[in-house]
Amino acid sequence: MKPQDSPLTSRPSRRYWLALVGALCCALSPATHAGEVSVGGKFPDLSKFQLEGKVPSTSGKVVLVDFWASWCAPCRQSFPQLDALYQKYRGQGFEVVGVSVDEKAVDMQKFLAANKVSFATARDASQKLVGAVGPSTMPTSILIDQSGTVKLVEHGFRGKATVPELDAAIQKLLKK
Repeated sequence: MKPQDSPLTSRPSRRYWLALVGALCCALSPATHAGEVSVGGKFPDLSKFQLEGKVPSTSGKVVLVDFWASWCAPCRQSFPQLDALYQKYRGQGFEVVGVSVDEKAVDMQKFLAANKVSFATARDASQKLVGAVGPSTMPTSILIDQSGTVKLVEHGFRGKATVPELDAAIQKLLKK
Protein backbone atom coordinates (compact mmCIF):
# COMPACT_ATOMS: atom_id res chain seq x y z
CA MET A 1 0.00 0.00 0.00
CA LYS A 2 1.36 3.38 -0.94
CA PRO A 3 1.30 6.13 1.70
CA GLN A 4 -1.17 8.18 -0.34
CA ASP A 5 -3.59 5.19 -0.35
CA SER A 6 -3.87 5.06 3.44
CA PRO A 7 -7.49 5.20 4.69
CA LEU A 8 -6.37 7.85 7.16
CA THR A 9 -5.07 10.18 4.48
CA SER A 10 -7.47 9.46 1.61
CA ARG A 11 -10.31 11.81 0.81
CA PRO A 12 -13.73 10.52 1.97
CA SER A 13 -16.04 9.50 -0.84
CA ARG A 14 -19.33 11.22 -1.66
CA ARG A 15 -21.14 8.12 -0.39
CA TYR A 16 -19.36 8.47 2.96
CA TRP A 17 -20.49 12.08 3.35
CA LEU A 18 -24.09 11.26 2.37
CA ALA A 19 -24.16 8.44 4.91
CA LEU A 20 -22.72 10.70 7.60
CA VAL A 21 -25.25 13.48 6.90
CA GLY A 22 -28.10 10.94 6.89
CA ALA A 23 -26.99 9.52 10.22
CA LEU A 24 -26.75 12.99 11.75
CA CYS A 25 -30.20 13.95 10.46
CA CYS A 26 -31.70 10.84 12.01
CA ALA A 27 -29.88 11.42 15.29
CA LEU A 28 -31.06 15.01 15.49
CA SER A 29 -34.63 14.54 14.26
CA PRO A 30 -37.52 15.28 16.67
CA ALA A 31 -38.67 11.66 16.48
CA THR A 32 -35.61 10.51 18.39
CA HIS A 33 -36.29 12.75 21.35
CA ALA A 34 -38.48 12.30 24.39
CA GLY A 35 -41.66 13.53 22.65
CA GLU A 36 -42.04 10.49 20.45
CA VAL A 37 -44.86 8.14 21.41
CA SER A 38 -44.27 4.45 21.03
CA VAL A 39 -46.25 1.24 21.12
CA GLY A 40 -47.25 0.43 24.68
CA GLY A 41 -47.14 4.05 25.86
CA LYS A 42 -50.08 6.29 26.64
CA PHE A 43 -51.25 8.75 24.02
CA PRO A 44 -51.73 12.31 25.32
CA ASP A 45 -55.27 13.57 25.93
CA LEU A 46 -56.28 15.46 22.76
CA SER A 47 -58.51 17.84 24.71
CA LYS A 48 -55.47 19.38 26.43
CA PHE A 49 -53.84 20.78 23.28
CA GLN A 50 -56.24 23.51 22.10
CA LEU A 51 -56.56 22.04 18.62
CA GLU A 52 -58.41 24.21 16.10
CA GLY A 53 -61.50 22.31 15.01
CA LYS A 54 -63.95 19.92 16.57
CA VAL A 55 -62.39 16.88 18.20
CA PRO A 56 -64.90 14.15 19.09
CA SER A 57 -64.96 12.41 22.43
CA THR A 58 -62.49 9.55 22.24
CA SER A 59 -62.97 8.16 25.73
CA GLY A 60 -63.44 4.38 25.65
CA LYS A 61 -63.02 4.22 21.86
CA VAL A 62 -60.47 2.83 19.45
CA VAL A 63 -58.92 5.91 17.85
CA LEU A 64 -56.71 6.49 14.85
CA VAL A 65 -54.92 9.84 15.08
CA ASP A 66 -53.47 10.78 11.71
CA PHE A 67 -50.92 13.60 11.46
CA TRP A 68 -50.97 15.15 8.00
CA ALA A 69 -50.08 18.27 6.03
CA SER A 70 -51.51 19.97 2.96
CA TRP A 71 -48.19 19.71 1.09
CA CYS A 72 -47.95 15.94 1.66
CA ALA A 73 -48.72 13.82 -1.43
CA PRO A 74 -49.05 10.54 0.52
CA CYS A 75 -51.56 12.29 2.80
CA ARG A 76 -53.79 12.91 -0.24
CA GLN A 77 -53.55 9.20 -1.03
CA SER A 78 -54.28 8.12 2.54
CA PHE A 79 -57.36 10.27 3.17
CA PRO A 80 -59.86 8.22 1.10
CA GLN A 81 -58.50 5.00 2.65
CA LEU A 82 -58.79 6.34 6.20
CA ASP A 83 -62.30 7.61 5.46
CA ALA A 84 -63.30 4.13 4.22
CA LEU A 85 -62.00 2.60 7.48
CA TYR A 86 -63.90 5.23 9.47
CA GLN A 87 -67.11 4.52 7.57
CA LYS A 88 -66.66 0.77 8.09
CA TYR A 89 -66.10 0.89 11.87
CA ARG A 90 -67.54 4.14 13.21
CA GLY A 91 -70.70 2.46 14.50
CA GLN A 92 -68.56 0.06 16.55
CA GLY A 93 -66.70 2.57 18.71
CA PHE A 94 -64.03 3.73 16.28
CA GLU A 95 -62.92 7.32 15.63
CA VAL A 96 -60.45 8.89 13.24
CA VAL A 97 -59.00 12.29 14.09
CA GLY A 98 -56.92 13.95 11.39
CA VAL A 99 -54.47 16.46 12.84
CA SER A 100 -53.08 19.00 10.40
CA VAL A 101 -49.61 20.34 11.07
CA ASP A 102 -50.05 23.20 8.59
CA GLU A 103 -48.87 26.61 9.77
CA LYS A 104 -51.71 28.40 7.97
CA ALA A 105 -55.37 27.50 8.43
CA VAL A 106 -56.08 28.41 4.80
CA ASP A 107 -53.71 25.65 3.61
CA MET A 108 -55.59 23.10 5.69
CA GLN A 109 -58.95 24.38 4.45
CA LYS A 110 -57.89 24.18 0.79
CA PHE A 111 -56.67 20.62 1.29
CA LEU A 112 -59.92 19.57 2.98
CA ALA A 113 -62.01 21.20 0.24
CA ALA A 114 -60.20 19.07 -2.33
CA ASN A 115 -60.04 15.93 -0.15
CA LYS A 116 -63.39 15.63 1.60
CA VAL A 117 -63.67 13.18 4.48
CA SER A 118 -66.32 12.40 7.07
CA PHE A 119 -63.95 11.96 10.02
CA ALA A 120 -62.96 14.78 12.38
CA THR A 121 -60.10 17.08 11.44
CA ALA A 122 -58.31 19.69 13.48
CA ARG A 123 -55.18 21.84 13.22
CA ASP A 124 -52.36 21.87 15.72
CA ALA A 125 -51.62 25.59 15.25
CA SER A 126 -49.41 25.78 18.33
CA GLN A 127 -47.56 22.54 17.44
CA LYS A 128 -47.92 21.44 21.07
CA LEU A 129 -49.42 18.05 20.22
CA VAL A 130 -46.79 17.55 17.53
CA GLY A 131 -44.14 18.31 20.16
CA ALA A 132 -45.64 15.83 22.60
CA VAL A 133 -46.10 13.05 20.05
CA GLY A 134 -43.15 13.61 17.70
CA PRO A 135 -44.43 12.34 14.34
CA SER A 136 -41.32 11.85 12.21
CA THR A 137 -42.98 11.75 8.79
CA MET A 138 -46.15 12.87 7.09
CA PRO A 139 -48.47 11.14 7.39
CA THR A 140 -48.00 9.37 10.70
CA SER A 141 -50.96 7.34 11.94
CA ILE A 142 -51.22 6.23 15.55
CA LEU A 143 -53.76 3.61 16.59
CA ILE A 144 -54.89 3.82 20.21
CA ASP A 145 -56.97 1.31 22.16
CA GLN A 146 -59.96 2.01 24.40
CA SER A 147 -57.72 2.72 27.40
CA GLY A 148 -55.53 5.25 25.56
CA THR A 149 -52.58 2.92 24.97
CA VAL A 150 -50.71 3.18 21.66
CA LYS A 151 -51.02 -0.10 19.77
CA LEU A 152 -49.59 0.79 16.36
CA VAL A 153 -47.50 3.62 14.90
CA GLU A 154 -47.49 3.79 11.10
CA HIS A 155 -44.89 6.18 9.64
CA GLY A 156 -45.77 7.22 6.09
CA PHE A 157 -48.37 5.69 3.84
CA ARG A 158 -47.39 2.72 1.68
CA GLY A 159 -50.46 2.87 -0.51
CA LYS A 160 -52.90 0.05 -0.24
CA ALA A 161 -50.36 -2.06 1.68
CA THR A 162 -51.02 0.07 4.76
CA VAL A 163 -54.79 -0.43 4.74
CA PRO A 164 -54.95 -4.19 5.49
CA GLU A 165 -52.53 -3.73 8.41
CA LEU A 166 -54.67 -0.94 9.89
CA ASP A 167 -57.90 -2.82 9.21
CA ALA A 168 -56.69 -5.97 10.99
CA ALA A 169 -55.42 -3.99 13.98
CA ILE A 170 -58.69 -2.04 14.26
CA GLN A 171 -60.77 -5.23 14.09
CA LYS A 172 -58.65 -6.85 16.79
CA LEU A 173 -59.02 -3.87 19.14
CA LEU A 174 -62.76 -3.55 18.58
CA LYS A 175 -63.23 -7.19 19.61
CA LYS A 176 -61.73 -6.52 23.06
